[in-house]
Amino acid sequence: MLMENDPYLFGENLRPKWYNGELLQLASDLASRLLPAFQNSMTGIPFPRVNLKNGVVDEGVETCTAGAGSLLLELGTLSRLLGDPIYETMARRANRALWSARAKNTGLLGNVINAKTGQWVGRLSGLGAGLDSYFEYLLKSYILFGEEEDYLMFNESYNGFKQYLRRGRTHCNSGYGDHPLYVNVDMHSGNTYTYWIDALQASFPAVQVLFGDIEEAICTHAWHYNVWKRYGLLPERFNWQRLSPDVAFYPLRPELVESTYLLYQATKNPFYLHVGREIIQNINAYTKTKCGYATVHDVIDMSLEDRMESFFLSETCKYLYLLFDLDNPLNKQFSKYIFTTEGHLLPIGSKLRTKPWTDEEFSSKPSCASSFGKESLSGDSVNIPYVAKEAPIFKPNITQPSCDAIDEARHYLLPLRTPYYLQLTESLGLKELSTHVPMSSHAV
Repeated sequence: MLMENDPYLFGENLRPKWYNGELLQLASDLASRLLPAFQNSMTGIPFPRVNLKNGVVDEGVETCTAGAGSLLLELGTLSRLLGDPIYETMARRANRALWSARAKNTGLLGNVINAKTGQWVGRLSGLGAGLDSYFEYLLKSYILFGEEEDYLMFNESYNGFKQYLRRGRTHCNSGYGDHPLYVNVDMHSGNTYTYWIDALQASFPAVQVLFGDIEEAICTHAWHYNVWKRYGLLPERFNWQRLSPDVAFYPLRPELVESTYLLYQATKNPFYLHVGREIIQNINAYTKTKCGYATVHDVIDMSLEDRMESFFLSETCKYLYLLFDLDNPLNKQFSKYIFTTEGHLLPIGSKLRTKPWTDEEFSSKPSCASSFGKESLSGDSVNIPYVAKEAPIFKPNITQPSCDAIDEARHYLLPLRTPYYLQLTESLGLKELSTHVPMSSHAV
């Protein structure tokens, strides 16, 4: 996409003289080989595995919500570049099928579903593993393609998060009560389902930044960052009731770094540069080996495994680099690009907001937009002031302010006010504010 859209973004021409669309042809070939996973499904939910050589769908039918519903950015982009709606149509069909399967009384989705029957296998509803990128892609698809349906589904989901998943005081930086926390709940009742939160939920503040809920993003990020501080790295699952890891390994995940990067872009508060510096120092101290960086087997004793996940280079290092490269061309025009869930750049603009086909010419199912109203999915009126009821109108290639709610204190003082930060550190077993955490911009 960068070769086609903005080959000079990073200075030198990214497009070789010999290039003639070969990567697009390869992408089309791969996507076509994946189509049987969609086309052989009666529910619209793609099967999790397909043989790329012969198109035979694997007998396994259980798939996670994120796996089935995090395809729209890539397949939608491919469809609009090729002028062929089949790929986007299949991805949208999957999103709608998952959305239609949500619990009737809460509107929540589970984390594992049977692609053949459309019945839920996992009742856990949360913001971490198995669900995270489904919601991320609803919002990012709206930003990239401008389809109102995507925004409305995300907005309704966000209402549900506030109503059923969120615990703690009402506001991040005011009022009384425990530090806000999003927990895993039963999709049908909304009752607490587990007492652990996994490391993938640390990406949710980045989604909240894109949605404009900056104060809430600050609170969510602060919780995950302080779990990191407790151990020096972020355990895969942390039990917030017992204050101990349920799963103690750390595979060099990028989620906390991604949220740190986006919060810095939104607030320019030097606190997030200090967070990034601490992350780099700890990764070097605990995971660096002779031939690379290793997964930490246990954050308690810092024992290592003989493997390095690919997302460490493609995401973790990328977001850390961008956090500190303030003059990077991408950071200078940040609003013109969006990252996929795997850290790949896609340009925001009229090229991808224009469909080379009409919905009447190629339609799979009616839009979900008509199913949204002023009431919540449970039938009760929901009044959440910072959540829009209608999709905002985006103007391609025009930067619009999206963070007007950030007051001056968020730029220079601790993003989470000091009394609340101290409350959080104490609740997580951290006795005092670390001396290297900046209290003002003068610390940088």
